[in-house]
Amino acid sequence: MKAVILSAGEGTRLRPFTVSKPKVMIPIANRPIVEYVVEALTKNGIRDIIMVVGYKKERIMSHFQDGKNFDVNITYVTQKKKVGKLGTAYALSMARDHIDDEFLAVAGDNVVAPEVISDLINKRKGTSLAITKSNTPSKYGVVTLSGNIVKNIVEKPMEKISDLISTGIYSFKPDIFNAIDLLMSERKYDLTSVIQSLIPKEPVKGIVTRGMWVDAVYPWDLLHVNACALGKAKGKTAGTIEKNVIIKRYVSIGEGSVIHSGSYILGPVIIGKGCEIGPNVCIYPSTSMGDNVQIQPFSLIEHSVIMSDVSIGPTSFISHSVIDDGVRLGTNFTVEHGDADIKLGDKFHKVKDIGTLIGEDTLVRDKVAASAGSIIGARCKIASLRKIEGSIPNRGIIV
Repeated sequence: MKAVILSAGEGTRLRPFTVSKPKVMIPIANRPIVEYVVEALTKNGIRDIIMVVGYKKERIMSHFQDGKNFDVNITYVTQKKKVGKLGTAYALSMARDHIDDEFLAVAGDNVVAPEVISDLINKRKGTSLAITKSNTPSKYGVVTLSGNIVKNIVEKPMEKISDLISTGIYSFKPDIFNAIDLLMSERKYDLTSVIQSLIPKEPVKGIVTRGMWVDAVYPWDLLHVNACALGKAKGKTAGTIEKNVIIKRYVSIGEGSVIHSGSYILGPVIIGKGCEIGPNVCIYPSTSMGDNVQIQPFSLIEHSVIMSDVSIGPTSFISHSVIDDGVRLGTNFTVEHGDADIKLGDKFHKVKDIGTLIGEDTLVRDKVAASAGSIIGARCKIASLRKIEGSIPNRGIIV
Protein backbone atom coordinates (compact mmCIF):
# COMPACT_ATOMS: atom_id res chain seq x y z
CA MET A 1 0.00 0.00 0.00
CA LYS A 2 1.16 3.51 -0.83
CA ALA A 3 0.57 6.65 1.20
CA VAL A 4 0.23 10.25 0.08
CA ILE A 5 1.41 12.83 2.61
CA LEU A 6 0.02 16.31 2.06
CA SER A 7 2.85 18.69 2.96
CA ALA A 8 2.43 21.67 0.65
CA GLY A 9 0.75 24.09 3.04
CA GLU A 10 2.28 27.30 4.32
CA GLY A 11 0.69 27.33 7.77
CA THR A 12 -0.13 31.05 7.82
CA ARG A 13 -2.00 30.76 11.14
CA LEU A 14 1.25 29.58 12.74
CA ARG A 15 3.17 32.75 11.92
CA PRO A 16 5.78 33.84 12.88
CA PHE A 17 7.08 30.24 12.98
CA THR A 18 6.43 29.57 9.29
CA VAL A 19 8.25 32.59 7.88
CA SER A 20 11.04 30.45 6.44
CA LYS A 21 9.79 26.89 6.92
CA PRO A 22 6.54 25.05 6.18
CA LYS A 23 4.32 24.00 9.04
CA VAL A 24 5.27 20.35 8.59
CA MET A 25 8.91 21.18 9.38
CA ILE A 26 8.29 22.92 12.71
CA PRO A 27 10.21 20.89 15.31
CA ILE A 28 8.20 19.09 17.95
CA ALA A 29 10.34 17.36 20.60
CA ASN A 30 13.25 18.11 18.25
CA ARG A 31 11.75 16.36 15.22
CA PRO A 32 9.83 17.89 12.31
CA ILE A 33 6.10 17.29 12.58
CA VAL A 34 5.97 15.34 9.32
CA GLU A 35 8.66 12.95 10.57
CA TYR A 36 6.12 11.56 13.05
CA VAL A 37 3.80 10.84 10.12
CA VAL A 38 6.52 9.03 8.18
CA GLU A 39 7.41 6.97 11.26
CA ALA A 40 3.76 6.04 11.87
CA LEU A 41 3.51 4.78 8.29
CA THR A 42 6.74 2.75 8.39
CA LYS A 43 5.71 1.07 11.63
CA ASN A 44 2.67 -0.18 9.75
CA GLY A 45 4.74 -1.56 6.88
CA ILE A 46 4.10 1.30 4.43
CA ARG A 47 7.31 2.16 2.61
CA ASP A 48 6.18 3.85 -0.63
CA ILE A 49 5.32 7.49 0.01
CA ILE A 50 4.25 10.24 -2.36
CA MET A 51 4.87 13.57 -0.67
CA VAL A 52 3.01 16.59 -2.05
CA VAL A 53 5.18 19.64 -1.39
CA GLY A 54 4.94 23.33 -2.18
CA TYR A 55 5.76 26.17 0.21
CA LYS A 56 9.47 26.12 1.14
CA LYS A 57 9.68 22.60 -0.30
CA GLU A 58 13.48 22.60 -0.16
CA ARG A 59 13.36 22.36 3.64
CA ILE A 60 11.37 19.12 3.37
CA MET A 61 13.32 17.61 0.50
CA SER A 62 16.74 18.30 2.01
CA HIS A 63 15.66 16.68 5.28
CA PHE A 64 14.17 13.47 3.85
CA GLN A 65 15.96 13.30 0.46
CA ASP A 66 14.96 9.99 -1.15
CA GLY A 67 13.76 8.59 2.18
CA LYS A 68 16.37 5.83 2.60
CA ASN A 69 17.55 7.18 5.95
CA PHE A 70 13.96 6.85 7.15
CA ASP A 71 13.43 3.36 5.68
CA VAL A 72 11.03 4.60 2.99
CA ASN A 73 10.98 5.46 -0.71
CA ILE A 74 9.77 9.02 -1.26
CA THR A 75 8.49 10.46 -4.53
CA TYR A 76 7.97 14.22 -4.46
CA VAL A 77 5.16 15.98 -6.29
CA THR A 78 5.18 19.77 -6.34
CA GLN A 79 1.98 21.71 -5.98
CA LYS A 80 2.55 25.03 -7.69
CA LYS A 81 -0.55 26.78 -6.39
CA LYS A 82 -1.18 27.63 -2.74
CA VAL A 83 -3.03 24.98 -0.74
CA GLY A 84 -4.60 27.60 1.46
CA LYS A 85 -6.63 28.86 -1.48
CA LEU A 86 -7.30 25.57 -3.26
CA GLY A 87 -7.50 23.08 -0.40
CA THR A 88 -6.57 19.51 0.42
CA ALA A 89 -8.53 17.86 -2.38
CA TYR A 90 -6.60 19.84 -4.96
CA ALA A 91 -3.35 18.94 -3.20
CA LEU A 92 -4.24 15.24 -3.25
CA SER A 93 -5.10 15.42 -6.95
CA MET A 94 -1.43 16.20 -7.64
CA ALA A 95 -0.57 12.58 -6.76
CA ARG A 96 -2.99 10.83 -9.11
CA ASP A 97 -0.33 9.74 -11.63
CA HIS A 98 1.43 7.76 -8.90
CA ILE A 99 -1.62 5.88 -7.63
CA ASP A 100 -2.96 2.65 -9.12
CA ASP A 101 -4.49 0.88 -6.12
CA GLU A 102 -6.01 1.50 -2.69
CA PHE A 103 -3.93 4.04 -0.75
CA LEU A 104 -3.79 6.20 2.37
CA ALA A 105 -3.94 9.99 2.34
CA VAL A 106 -2.43 11.62 5.40
CA ALA A 107 -2.04 15.24 6.46
CA GLY A 108 1.64 15.97 7.08
CA ASP A 109 1.07 18.59 9.77
CA ASN A 110 -0.16 16.45 12.69
CA VAL A 111 1.77 14.41 15.23
CA VAL A 112 0.37 10.92 14.72
CA ALA A 113 0.97 7.70 16.64
CA PRO A 114 1.36 4.46 14.68
CA GLU A 115 -1.83 3.15 16.34
CA VAL A 116 -3.93 5.66 14.40
CA ILE A 117 -2.65 4.29 11.09
CA SER A 118 -3.04 0.66 12.18
CA ASP A 119 -6.63 1.29 13.32
CA LEU A 120 -7.45 2.66 9.87
CA ILE A 121 -5.66 -0.09 7.96
CA ASN A 122 -7.18 -2.93 10.00
CA LYS A 123 -10.77 -1.64 10.08
CA ARG A 124 -11.11 0.13 6.73
CA LYS A 125 -13.70 -0.79 4.15
CA GLY A 126 -14.03 1.24 0.97
CA THR A 127 -13.68 4.96 1.61
CA SER A 128 -12.76 5.29 5.28
CA LEU A 129 -11.46 7.98 7.59
CA ALA A 130 -9.87 7.97 11.01
CA ILE A 131 -11.81 9.90 13.64
CA THR A 132 -10.83 11.05 17.11
CA LYS A 133 -12.42 12.94 19.99
CA SER A 134 -11.55 16.59 20.54
CA ASN A 135 -12.21 19.14 23.27
CA THR A 136 -12.20 21.87 20.61
CA PRO A 137 -14.09 20.34 17.69
CA SER A 138 -15.02 23.70 16.16
CA LYS A 139 -11.46 24.03 14.78
CA TYR A 140 -11.87 20.91 12.63
CA GLY A 141 -14.18 18.89 10.43
CA VAL A 142 -16.83 17.62 12.85
CA VAL A 143 -18.24 14.15 12.16
CA THR A 144 -21.56 12.54 13.07
CA LEU A 145 -21.88 8.76 12.89
CA SER A 146 -24.63 6.21 12.59
CA GLY A 147 -22.95 3.09 13.89
CA ASN A 148 -19.65 3.20 12.05
CA ILE A 149 -20.97 5.03 8.98
CA VAL A 150 -20.37 8.74 8.51
CA LYS A 151 -23.67 10.58 8.21
CA ASN A 152 -22.36 14.11 8.07
CA ILE A 153 -19.12 16.09 8.19
CA VAL A 154 -19.12 19.85 8.74
CA GLU A 155 -16.01 22.01 8.54
CA LYS A 156 -15.49 24.31 11.57
CA PRO A 157 -19.15 24.54 12.68
CA MET A 158 -20.21 27.52 14.80
CA GLU A 159 -22.41 25.40 17.08
CA LYS A 160 -21.44 22.17 18.81
CA ILE A 161 -22.55 19.17 16.77
CA SER A 162 -20.31 16.41 18.08
CA ASP A 163 -16.95 15.92 19.78
CA LEU A 164 -15.80 13.61 16.97
CA ILE A 165 -13.49 15.14 14.36
CA SER A 166 -11.75 14.01 11.20
CA THR A 167 -8.01 13.49 11.61
CA GLY A 168 -7.40 14.09 7.91
CA ILE A 169 -6.24 10.49 7.54
CA TYR A 170 -8.12 8.55 4.87
CA SER A 171 -8.20 5.26 3.00
CA PHE A 172 -9.18 5.77 -0.63
CA LYS A 173 -9.45 3.85 -3.87
CA PRO A 174 -8.18 5.43 -7.10
CA ASP A 175 -11.71 6.43 -8.14
CA ILE A 176 -11.58 9.13 -5.44
CA PHE A 177 -9.88 11.29 -8.07
CA ASN A 178 -13.08 11.25 -10.14
CA ALA A 179 -14.99 12.59 -7.14
CA ILE A 180 -12.30 15.24 -6.62
CA ASP A 181 -12.54 16.34 -10.26
CA LEU A 182 -16.31 16.69 -9.98
CA LEU A 183 -16.08 18.81 -6.85
CA MET A 184 -13.32 21.00 -8.26
CA SER A 185 -15.52 21.70 -11.28
CA GLU A 186 -17.91 23.18 -8.70
CA ARG A 187 -15.04 25.18 -7.17
CA LYS A 188 -14.85 23.04 -4.04
CA TYR A 189 -11.28 22.10 -3.26
CA ASP A 190 -11.20 20.47 0.19
CA LEU A 191 -11.45 16.81 1.16
CA THR A 192 -14.23 17.53 3.66
CA SER A 193 -16.47 18.56 0.74
CA VAL A 194 -15.42 15.45 -1.20
CA ILE A 195 -16.38 13.17 1.68
CA GLN A 196 -19.68 15.00 2.13
CA SER A 197 -20.44 14.51 -1.58
CA LEU A 198 -19.82 10.75 -1.29
CA ILE A 199 -22.10 10.20 1.73
CA PRO A 200 -25.37 9.99 -0.29
CA LYS A 201 -23.74 7.72 -2.88
CA GLU A 202 -21.78 5.14 -0.88
CA PRO A 203 -21.05 4.16 2.73
CA VAL A 204 -18.13 6.10 4.17
CA LYS A 205 -16.74 4.30 7.18
CA GLY A 206 -15.68 6.30 10.23
CA ILE A 207 -13.08 4.59 12.40
CA VAL A 208 -12.75 6.05 15.89
CA THR A 209 -9.17 5.78 17.12
CA ARG A 210 -7.71 6.25 20.57
CA GLY A 211 -4.17 6.58 19.25
CA MET A 212 -2.40 9.88 19.81
CA TRP A 213 -3.28 12.51 17.23
CA VAL A 214 -2.49 16.15 18.02
CA ASP A 215 -2.57 19.19 15.81
CA ALA A 216 -1.20 22.73 16.03
CA VAL A 217 -3.59 25.21 14.44
CA TYR A 218 -2.28 28.33 16.17
CA PRO A 219 1.21 29.16 17.51
CA TRP A 220 0.32 28.52 21.13
CA ASP A 221 -0.88 25.02 20.20
CA LEU A 222 2.78 24.06 19.71
CA LEU A 223 3.20 23.88 23.49
CA HIS A 224 0.49 21.23 23.88
CA VAL A 225 1.69 19.24 20.87
CA ASN A 226 5.27 19.34 22.18
CA ALA A 227 4.18 18.16 25.64
CA CYS A 228 2.25 15.24 24.10
CA ALA A 229 5.21 14.21 21.95
CA LEU A 230 7.61 14.42 24.90
CA GLY A 231 5.35 12.05 26.81
CA LYS A 232 6.02 9.41 24.12
CA ALA A 233 9.64 10.31 23.32
CA LYS A 234 12.61 8.01 23.62
CA GLY A 235 16.24 8.94 23.51
CA LYS A 236 19.63 8.57 25.07
CA THR A 237 21.80 10.67 27.33
CA ALA A 238 25.10 11.65 25.72
CA GLY A 239 27.39 14.66 26.01
CA THR A 240 29.09 15.74 29.23
CA ILE A 241 27.32 15.99 32.58
CA GLU A 242 29.42 17.64 35.25
CA LYS A 243 29.35 16.89 38.98
CA ASN A 244 26.49 18.18 41.11
CA VAL A 245 23.99 18.05 38.25
CA ILE A 246 20.59 16.60 39.21
CA ILE A 247 18.57 14.88 36.48
CA LYS A 248 15.19 13.31 37.22
CA ARG A 249 12.67 11.43 35.07
CA TYR A 250 13.04 11.16 31.30
CA VAL A 251 15.73 13.49 29.97
CA SER A 252 17.46 13.11 26.59
CA ILE A 253 20.75 14.94 26.02
CA GLY A 254 22.40 15.06 22.60
CA GLU A 255 26.00 14.45 21.62
CA GLY A 256 28.44 17.26 22.32
CA SER A 257 26.17 18.97 24.82
CA VAL A 258 27.51 20.06 28.22
CA ILE A 259 25.44 20.34 31.39
CA HIS A 260 27.43 22.39 33.87
CA SER A 261 27.60 21.93 37.62
CA GLY A 262 24.69 22.99 39.80
CA SER A 263 22.04 22.55 37.08
CA TYR A 264 18.74 20.79 37.78
CA ILE A 265 16.69 19.12 35.03
CA LEU A 266 13.29 17.55 35.66
CA GLY A 267 11.90 15.66 32.69
CA PRO A 268 10.36 15.08 30.32
CA VAL A 269 12.99 17.24 28.63
CA ILE A 270 14.91 16.91 25.36
CA ILE A 271 18.17 18.76 24.79
CA GLY A 272 19.73 18.58 21.32
CA LYS A 273 23.33 18.34 20.15
CA GLY A 274 26.07 20.84 20.92
CA CYS A 275 24.17 22.67 23.67
CA GLU A 276 25.69 24.37 26.70
CA ILE A 277 23.53 24.56 29.81
CA GLY A 278 24.52 26.37 32.98
CA PRO A 279 26.04 26.37 35.45
CA ASN A 280 23.12 26.65 37.88
CA VAL A 281 20.30 26.44 35.35
CA CYS A 282 16.89 24.87 36.05
CA ILE A 283 14.91 23.17 33.28
CA TYR A 284 11.46 21.90 34.14
CA PRO A 285 9.04 19.51 32.38
CA SER A 286 7.68 19.65 28.85
CA THR A 287 10.65 21.57 27.50
CA SER A 288 12.49 20.79 24.27
CA MET A 289 15.67 22.46 23.05
CA GLY A 290 17.14 22.09 19.59
CA ASP A 291 20.81 21.96 18.65
CA ASN A 292 23.44 24.52 19.63
CA VAL A 293 21.35 26.16 22.35
CA GLN A 294 23.12 28.13 25.07
CA ILE A 295 21.41 28.73 28.42
CA GLN A 296 23.55 30.96 30.62
CA PRO A 297 23.79 30.74 34.45
CA PHE A 298 20.90 31.18 36.89
CA SER A 299 18.18 30.93 34.23
CA LEU A 300 14.97 28.89 34.49
CA ILE A 301 13.11 27.36 31.53
CA GLU A 302 9.83 25.46 31.79
CA HIS A 303 7.11 24.13 29.49
CA SER A 304 8.65 25.72 26.41
CA VAL A 305 9.84 24.99 22.89
CA ILE A 306 13.33 26.36 22.27
CA MET A 307 14.45 25.74 18.70
CA SER A 308 18.05 25.59 17.43
CA ASP A 309 20.90 28.12 17.65
CA VAL A 310 19.21 30.06 20.46
CA SER A 311 21.13 31.95 23.14
CA ILE A 312 19.45 32.84 26.45
CA GLY A 313 21.24 35.24 28.77
CA PRO A 314 21.86 34.79 32.51
CA THR A 315 19.12 35.20 35.14
CA SER A 316 16.34 34.77 32.57
CA PHE A 317 12.92 33.24 33.24
CA ILE A 318 11.03 31.66 30.34
CA SER A 319 7.75 29.79 30.75
CA HIS A 320 5.03 28.53 28.37
CA SER A 321 6.85 30.08 25.41
CA VAL A 322 8.00 29.21 21.90
CA ILE A 323 11.33 30.60 20.70
CA ASP A 324 12.33 30.11 17.08
CA ASP A 325 15.74 29.43 15.51
CA GLY A 326 18.56 31.92 15.93
CA VAL A 327 16.97 34.08 18.64
CA ARG A 328 19.36 35.97 20.95
CA LEU A 329 18.03 36.98 24.38
CA GLY A 330 20.05 39.21 26.68
CA THR A 331 20.53 39.21 30.42
CA ASN A 332 17.45 38.96 32.67
CA PHE A 333 14.86 38.31 29.96
CA THR A 334 11.60 37.67 31.81
CA VAL A 335 8.36 36.17 30.52
CA GLU A 336 5.05 36.59 32.27
CA HIS A 337 2.64 33.73 31.69
CA GLY A 338 -1.09 33.49 32.23
CA ASP A 339 -4.39 33.79 30.37
CA ALA A 340 -4.41 36.27 27.50
CA ASP A 341 -6.51 37.58 24.63
CA ILE A 342 -4.38 37.27 21.50
CA LYS A 343 -5.31 38.91 18.21
CA LEU A 344 -4.51 37.05 15.01
CA GLY A 345 -5.73 38.83 11.91
CA ASP A 346 -9.12 40.29 12.77
CA LYS A 347 -10.01 37.73 15.44
CA PHE A 348 -9.27 37.57 19.16
CA HIS A 349 -8.47 34.24 20.81
CA LYS A 350 -8.74 33.53 24.53
CA VAL A 351 -5.62 31.52 25.34
CA LYS A 352 -4.96 29.92 28.70
CA ASP A 353 -1.58 29.99 30.42
CA ILE A 354 0.60 31.36 27.65
CA GLY A 355 3.97 33.10 27.77
CA THR A 356 5.50 34.73 24.72
CA LEU A 357 6.11 33.66 21.10
CA ILE A 358 9.30 34.85 19.38
CA GLY A 359 10.09 34.50 15.68
CA GLU A 360 13.44 33.52 14.18
CA ASP A 361 16.65 35.58 14.31
CA THR A 362 15.21 38.14 16.71
CA LEU A 363 17.60 40.05 18.97
CA VAL A 364 16.47 41.11 22.45
CA ARG A 365 18.79 43.18 24.58
CA ASP A 366 19.16 43.16 28.40
CA LYS A 367 16.41 43.40 31.04
CA VAL A 368 13.43 43.04 28.75
CA ALA A 369 10.10 41.73 30.02
CA ALA A 370 7.36 40.20 27.86
CA SER A 371 3.70 40.14 28.88
CA ALA A 372 1.58 37.01 28.67
CA GLY A 373 0.39 36.46 25.11
CA SER A 374 2.89 38.79 23.46
CA ILE A 375 4.12 37.85 19.98
CA ILE A 376 7.46 39.10 18.65
CA GLY A 377 7.87 38.56 14.92
CA ALA A 378 10.90 37.28 13.02
CA ARG A 379 14.11 39.32 12.78
CA CYS A 380 13.01 41.96 15.26
CA LYS A 381 15.32 44.10 17.40
CA ILE A 382 14.33 45.03 20.95
CA ALA A 383 16.35 47.52 22.96
CA SER A 384 17.19 47.08 26.65
CA LEU A 385 14.78 47.91 29.48
CA ARG A 386 11.61 47.52 27.41
CA LYS A 387 8.26 45.90 28.25
CA ILE A 388 6.74 43.96 25.34
CA GLU A 389 2.96 43.78 25.06
CA GLY A 390 0.74 42.71 22.19
CA SER A 391 2.30 41.91 18.80
CA ILE A 392 5.40 43.20 17.03
CA PRO A 393 5.48 42.59 13.25
CA ASN A 394 8.37 40.89 11.46
CA ARG A 395 11.48 43.08 11.35
CA GLY A 396 10.00 45.39 13.97
CA ILE A 397 12.38 47.60 15.94
CA ILE A 398 11.71 48.75 19.50
CA VAL A 399 14.22 51.38 20.65
